Amino acid sequence: MSIYLYLILAYLIVVGIYNFYKSGKVKTQDDMMVAGRSLGVTKMVFTLVCTWIGSGTFIAGAEYAYRAGWSSLWMPAGAWVGIAIIYFLAAKIRTFGQYTIGDILEERYGKFARLFGAIALIIAFTTIVSYQFRAGGIILNVITDGSMSVEAGQIIAAAFVILFVALGGMIAVAHTDLPNGIIIVLACIVAVPFVVLKAGGWDAAAQTLPSAHMSVFSEQFGQFPVLKALSYFFATLLLLLGVQSMYQKFYSAKTAADAKKAVVLWIIGTIVVEAVVIVIAIYAASYFWQDKSIDPASIVLQAARHMVPAPVGLLLLAAACMVVISTGMNYLLSPSTNIMRDIYQRFIKPDADQKTMVALQKLVVVILGFLAFLMVFLPTVFDLKISVLKYAYFAYTLYGVAITPALFAALAWKRATKQGGVASIISGAVMAIVFDIVIPYGFPSVMKGQDVWGKDPWGIPSIYPALAVSILMLVVVSYLTPRPDEQTLKKLFKNV
Repeated sequence: MSIYLYLILAYLIVVGIYNFYKSGKVKTQDDMMVAGRSLGVTKMVFTLVCTWIGSGTFIAGAEYAYRAGWSSLWMPAGAWVGIAIIYFLAAKIRTFGQYTIGDILEERYGKFARLFGAIALIIAFTTIVSYQFRAGGIILNVITDGSMSVEAGQIIAAAFVILFVALGGMIAVAHTDLPNGIIIVLACIVAVPFVVLKAGGWDAAAQTLPSAHMSVFSEQFGQFPVLKALSYFFATLLLLLGVQSMYQKFYSAKTAADAKKAVVLWIIGTIVVEAVVIVIAIYAASYFWQDKSIDPASIVLQAARHMVPAPVGLLLLAAACMVVISTGMNYLLSPSTNIMRDIYQRFIKPDADQKTMVALQKLVVVILGFLAFLMVFLPTVFDLKISVLKYAYFAYTLYGVAITPALFAALAWKRATKQGGVASIISGAVMAIVFDIVIPYGFPSVMKGQDVWGKDPWGIPSIYPALAVSILMLVVVSYLTPRPDEQTLKKLFKNV
């Protein structure tokens, strides 16, 4: 068994002991959900980096880069634009000072918007957690040179994520993200020159990989390359603009000013890490291009094992493990918070005491974690192929079209009405499910494109019709219904 595995497991055990210590400080909802609103700028920056940089970057993004080359930059570019936009809303989010995006949705659109938004979020985020487990299995498989199966590895990854979140909630997440974030940023920057040199220099990728890998829109995307590339851009952008894990971090900041400062450093860290991972993936792809036994999803991990000095490789593999653990923790905590705050406390027992809320949320964390695990375990039982990239795209699309238009309008458009918000949430979710699940399985003859990227109905990625319907319903229904009153707007807008 690889020494890498023992060192990384030792680190995780140390983090587990630390989380067990911190769990004693979790007494209230504020502690469990928003870390007692105590995070300064430094912890905010690294926990935001860890919120976003996950297996979507190290596994799905790497697979994308292996298959498409430089056009894979369209996927992280959506996040970079999203962070720049969210800069102008960060202070407002912190000043609002609640727990979930459901608090914002109900403030503008009523309790049913909160409920439907919570349901969409729970489905999307549980899917995101599931492929973090899968990514953890892939990482442990590579670290051990195949002696540990992907299936066994995903069990270990799931166990650590569920344990850490159940013990300490947001306190565990934020404090774990600080060292994890440092390892992630440092590892990615240090590894790049070694990978490029091992591949044969800066010209190696252009000389080895297909010419389509050097294009802005890879022709390998299928029937409509531009639409396919931009679909990843928009899916990532919409997820970033509405992702609850990020909003919870803003709620966790000490002040509104701290939240805004953290966003500036967050965008720098995110651009650096995501761009560097793609560079590593592309040059590693050129190095391993003739080896067709390599799983494209593991290309960055293969670079860590075979293209860099051992200490750098260990650091990069540790970074990959950390992003899976950190992102899994973030996205597991969020839906558990929704269930407790937006469903249990709002509709079942509004007067629940703090001790009961904390205990029940820990139980919910375990249940959701188990359901997420089943999403990757059952396909392996039935010998079905699992693509982290496809899981990510579905989760991003569902969340982005169901939640983000209504949420963003709640924060930035005074004319948005209760009826418009609810119509947008429901229609966006329904359209995403229809185009990504119902049509592919019910009407396979209309699916066009290439299997490797996932075929689309009539060749049109689901993000376009789903987003168009969601926005259209928001705007049309809002203009057909009475304006919201001043009481509804005053908490989110200074000038009403």
